[in-house]
Amino acid sequence: MRLVLWLLHGLVMRVAFALHLEARLDAVRRILHEAPLVDGHNDLPWNIRKFLKNQLRDFHFSEDLRGMSPWSRSSWSHTDLPRLREGMVAAQFWSAYVPCSAQHLDAVQLVLEQIDVIRRLVDKYPSHMTLVTTAQGIEEAHEAGLLASLIGVEGGHALGSSLGVLRMLHQLGARYLTLTHTCNTPWADCSIADEPGRLPNLGGLSHFGTLVVREMNRLGMIVDLSHVSVPTMLDTLRISRAPVIFSHSSAHALCNSSRNVPDHVLKLLAVNGGLMMVAFFPHFISCSESATLRDVAAHINHIRTVAGVDHVGLGAGYDGINITPLGLEDVSRYPHLLAELLGSGRWTEADLQKLAGRNLIRVFRDVERVRDRLREAGEPPVDERIPAEDVYGRTYCRFPET
Repeated sequence: MRLVLWLLHGLVMRVAFALHLEARLDAVRRILHEAPLVDGHNDLPWNIRKFLKNQLRDFHFSEDLRGMSPWSRSSWSHTDLPRLREGMVAAQFWSAYVPCSAQHLDAVQLVLEQIDVIRRLVDKYPSHMTLVTTAQGIEEAHEAGLLASLIGVEGGHALGSSLGVLRMLHQLGARYLTLTHTCNTPWADCSIADEPGRLPNLGGLSHFGTLVVREMNRLGMIVDLSHVSVPTMLDTLRISRAPVIFSHSSAHALCNSSRNVPDHVLKLLAVNGGLMMVAFFPHFISCSESATLRDVAAHINHIRTVAGVDHVGLGAGYDGINITPLGLEDVSRYPHLLAELLGSGRWTEADLQKLAGRNLIRVFRDVERVRDRLREAGEPPVDERIPAEDVYGRTYCRFPET
């Protein structure tokens, strides 16, 4: 009899939990109908290059890729239009990624090809996606039921140390630049410089690096500090006239990866008005090969505690990671993360709207306001070349890393 009662109690508890979860998911779906969910970083364009050599005729994005080769065989594949709809993703920054091995070689060509494939992908699915280059565009796409597709360039080496290239990338639609990847550029140190036994190349930004940030502010291009060293973070926060973001990083206090952001930087980020978009890669979440949805929620809560609810967002890094947290296996699972936060009692619906996307839209608008103010003041384009002796400075690369 006791065994029967125990089994019945367990069944009742499981049913109650399922009903409670479904109620929270219903609330989250209502929240995401009202406010767009914006993810800061997805590496699908690089997978299209890896698997299909950017030939989109063989890419069936409107179908479930879990049943199609080569995507079904890859641990790096987490994204397609059906799952994006299930995850209620309203806006996605697609990464125009350039590997460090291309630095001083064909990096500029590669970034142009990756921007090209993003734009062609959007054009291929006009009833589902639209290219967006403004904060207002995100909101308009959300109202129209289209996936707002934005371009972020990952890796400052893609500039070829040329401000002219930076300006042209902006013309082509890029709206953020990650200042480094897993290698120093001649003008900025990457996060590897913070690892034990490593020596910094510059100790942050060089003079030319400050000009890159200054020109991005003038253009209205968001500065992304994921992948950079802590001194580079501090230099950028000191000189940027506009809010900055971390498009896919997590909290160093909970996982001491050099890719994560320490608390003293999070506090300065709040002063700057910027945004930490939390990455889901277990190595950044639990410093191991396994993590759970609740571990990701812990990072979000920590960043909220240190920087405030106005300075935390989402930047999963799907398709650029080969391990995902339990419960966050692909882009369909964002509502479950928000439901977990809602169930904690700490997050109101208005708070979750900020986390989901309103914080990013606010940062984007602030960046545009700085651009407009500088334009009205007549600030000209920065017209300065990187010193020749800096072009082939000491760099190093490490692979793979998201």
